[in-house]
Amino acid sequence: MVEEGVIEVEENGAHHSPIIERANGRLELVPAVVIAASNLVSPLCDQLASDGELITFSDSEPIQALQAILERRPELIVLERLFAATPRGAALINRIKTDPELAHAEIRVMSHTGDYTRQITRSGAAAAAGASEVKVSGAAPSVEVLPAPAAEVVRAVDWHGTRRAPRVRVGKGVEIQLDGNAVTVVDVSSVGAQVLSATILRPNQKVRVTIPKGSSSVRCRGAIAWAKFELPKPSSPPVYRAGIEFLDADAAVVTEFAKQHKE
Repeated sequence: MVEEGVIEVEENGAHHSPIIERANGRLELVPAVVIAASNLVSPLCDQLASDGELITFSDSEPIQALQAILERRPELIVLERLFAATPRGAALINRIKTDPELAHAEIRVMSHTGDYTRQITRSGAAAAAGASEVKVSGAAPSVEVLPAPAAEVVRAVDWHGTRRAPRVRVGKGVEIQLDGNAVTVVDVSSVGAQVLSATILRPNQKVRVTIPKGSSSVRCRGAIAWAKFELPKPSSPPVYRAGIEFLDADAAVVTEFAKQHKE
C-alpha cells in the first residue's frame, strides 16, 4: 500500500490547495471537483481561486462526478447553486455528506455569478438546513438551497403528512410492477406503497400497478405521490425512491399481500 502525507502550503498568508506527498517522493496537488450546467462551468471556475487542478462535470453527469470524488478524494467539492437545488444535486450532496471516507472534503454551493456561497455542514439534519452563508455586498439576496429530506424523514409521514393506514415493512426482494417495470417494495399499506425503482418516476405520474397474488396477479391504477433521486453506494446503481397512492386497489388483496411479505 502506498503511504502518503498531506502538506498544507501557505504563501504570503494565502492558503493554497493541499499537496499530497507520495511514497515515491512525487508532490501532487489535490484537485477540486466542480459540477454545474455546461454553460455555467467556466464562469463558476472563474470564481474559484485554486492552484490545484479543477475537475469539472456537467450537471447531467452526477454518477461520473461521484466516481471521481470517491477515487480522487478532493479537498473541495463545488456545486453550482441551480444544480444543488435539483433532486440530483440534493442526492449528490446527501451521498457525499454521509460518506465517512469524504469527511475531510468541504462541500460548497456557489452561484456562477459570485453573489452566493454556502458551505454544507455535516452535523446532522438540522445543520443541513442551517449551513453558513456568505453574501457579497451589493448583490441580490441569496436563495437558500436545502438538500432533499433523508429517507428516514420521508418514511415518517405519508404524502399528506399523516398516516391514513398502517404501513407494513416488507422483506428484501419483494417486487410489484409499475407500467410493466419491476420495482422493489419498501413498505405497503392498503392505500399505497413506498418503492425503489431503476426507471424514472415523477410526482403526479399515473401508473398501472400489478400486484402478484399466488400464481396470478391483480392490477389497479396508481399515482406517484412523491419521488426523489438517490445515489446509493458506489457498487449500486442510482434509484428513484417513490410513494405510490393506490387509486382503485382491492384493499383485501393489498392487505393479504402485506401479510404474506411482512418483514
